[in-house]
Order: sequence, then structure tokens, then C-alpha cells
Amino acid sequence: MTIEAICTPPEAAEIEARRQKAQAEMAAQGLDALVLFNPDNVFYMTNFANFVHERPFLLVVPAKGDPIFIMPGLEEPHVISRAVGALEFAPYREFPAPEGEGWDAKLTSVLAGMSKLGVEPDCPFFVINALGGRHQSCEIVEDLRLIKSPWEINRHQYACEMMQLGMGELLNHVKPGVLAMSLYGMASGKMTQKMYADLPSANIFSTKLQAGAQPQAISHDPHNFTDLFIPFEIGGPNVALAAGKTNGYGGELERTFFLGHVPDEAKRPFEVMMEARELAFSLTKPGAIMHDVDLAVNNLLRKAGYGDNLLHRTGHGLGVTAHEAPFLAEGDHREIKPGMVYTIEPGIYIPGIGGFRHSDTVVVTETGNHNMTPWPDSIDELTLPV
Repeated sequence: MTIEAICTPPEAAEIEARRQKAQAEMAAQGLDALVLFNPDNVFYMTNFANFVHERPFLLVVPAKGDPIFIMPGLEEPHVISRAVGALEFAPYREFPAPEGEGWDAKLTSVLAGMSKLGVEPDCPFFVINALGGRHQSCEIVEDLRLIKSPWEINRHQYACEMMQLGMGELLNHVKPGVLAMSLYGMASGKMTQKMYADLPSANIFSTKLQAGAQPQAISHDPHNFTDLFIPFEIGGPNVALAAGKTNGYGGELERTFFLGHVPDEAKRPFEVMMEARELAFSLTKPGAIMHDVDLAVNNLLRKAGYGDNLLHRTGHGLGVTAHEAPFLAEGDHREIKPGMVYTIEPGIYIPGIGGFRHSDTVVVTETGNHNMTPWPDSIDELTLPV
């Protein structure tokens, strides 16, 4: 697999291909139109990113023809400057607006004569309420997002190289006595500066770069960043992580590391975590079932005595966000296919000892998988001098 790291927006042909695939599936389901509200789906179909507020943005994808973008009139120049691909524009006056001039009136007009509408599973009630009972839940765009095009894989590679930049900053500057807050500011800032140096026009609404590290005292609680003023100490395990999205595409890289030496009680859990990681890499290949991968990894960890120390699945998908479907998880019975992008990150979490987790971003190839965040992972390489 040849991958080239890129950060630029898509060409119109990339967006057009997505529209054609969506409309083909709409035809198979007999839909007259697809009404999209989720900002990530709208971005995927248009390259326009926004945040959700009281002025809704709605993308209507008809069974035939170009999508229609319903947006606040004040945002029309913004949409034009960012959107890629053929679009029709249906701006509305304001929110709230005089009767007949708001988003709901515009939506009603656009959907006139249509009787069968698809909506996202997470479509908010206020939008569904405006459809008059003509809707059915479908995951057409969500399913399209599962398989990445070669162009998208190149975008992920750029994100992954940014995560490696952040990881380097973290591990180069962490020392006993250093505060987690100072590491976060230094590494996240370095990544953000690089992003905008490479692409000054990068979209701030689709760029979020974060890098930080958890000291041993809280590393058993993987999402605990409530106190960034905890100093690092000799020993470990500590967990460093760089994650986020770069102009619309996500990546993730995490490593368990030690300062000066490895405490005796940390050696076996690290070793078992690495065995689980190796198994996950070997099983994540085309034709495998996501549930089966996670079950096998979890059974290895349970057999090793860490059944009570599991907090999460083996991995999650990445795409236009840094955390989405598909999932290497018990309960997700879908088949792994080439072009899917996952994290592989089995973990062990022991209160009083710490957390043990490496995470890498991988893309599924025709024969296996390719690690897009190659970084040293052995206990010797991750025992840092002090």
C-alpha cells in the first residue's frame, strides 16, 4: 500500500463519488431524499464544517441531482468559501424568523412532493418534527464513512504524522517534577503550529489537536484529566497520548512509559498488554468479525488474570472525527474490510499501580493491516532516562 500524507481539502471528484454512492443506496431503499443534520455527515458530504447552534445547517440529498444546503443567510459566504462539489443553496432569514421565513419553511419547500425521507439515527426531534411523519431512520452516510478512499487514507496519514510529532514533544520533555499542564501546552501548541504552517487555510472547525500525558497516580483512569498540575515522578506507568483531527481527519497515538526504572509490579501487566496488542494486530484483517477480535483479546487478558481490569474495547474507528464507528468490540458483528481505519489499543487498568495501554492508528489492507503511527513500543525503549 502506497500512502502519501496530505492535508489539503478534497477535489470535487472525491465529494461527487460520495454523493453518487449515497444516491445509489437511497435508490435501493426507495428514498426520495436524505436529510442530514449531523455536522460530521454534512462535512463528509460537502467539506463544510460548522458547530451546532440555534441556527441549524441542513443538507438535503435528493434521489437525483445536486444536494441542497439549507443554512442561515449570514453563513452563505462561509459555506461557499469552504464547500466542495456541486450544491444548490437555500438560505433562510434568521432564527427565530417571521413565519414562513425560517429554516423549517425552507425545508418544507425543498421537500415538497417527497414522501419517503431518510434521516440519521441521531437526528434531533425538532428536525424530525418538521418532516411530518415522512421519515425513516437510516445509516447511509454513516456506512459510507466506514470504508476510506485512497485519498482519505492519505489524509489520515497526515494526521498520524502530526500525532507522532506530538508524541515526540511529550516524551522529549517529560521529566520528574514536570507538570502535566506544561506538557499539554507545549505538545498541543507544537502540533497546532505545524498544522497551520502546512496549511494556513485549515478549517478551525475541523481541526483539534491535543497531546498530553497522565502521571502514574491517575493512569489507571484513562479519561481522567481533572488535575493537570500533578507532577511526574520516578517510575510509572505513565501514559502519553496524542489524538485529534487535522483539517477534518483523525489520528491517535498513545504509549505507556516509565521514568528512570520500571517498578516490579508494573512488569507483568505491561508484558500482558503487549501480548494482547500483538494478538489484536494479527486478527485485524479482512474477513474477520469485529466482535471476534475483541473477544479473543479480552479472553487473553481474562486468562492472564486481568478480567477485572478491563475498561474498554480493543479499538474504535477514525474518520472525519477522531472517534467513531466501526468498533473492535464485543457486540459489533460487522466484517472487517479493506479501507477501514481503527485504533488498536487493548488496555489494563489497575488502581494503585496504573494504566497500561499503547494505541496505534491502523488501516486495513487487502491482506492485513498497516500501522500508520509506527512508534517505539518496547519496555526498554519507553523507559526514559531522568
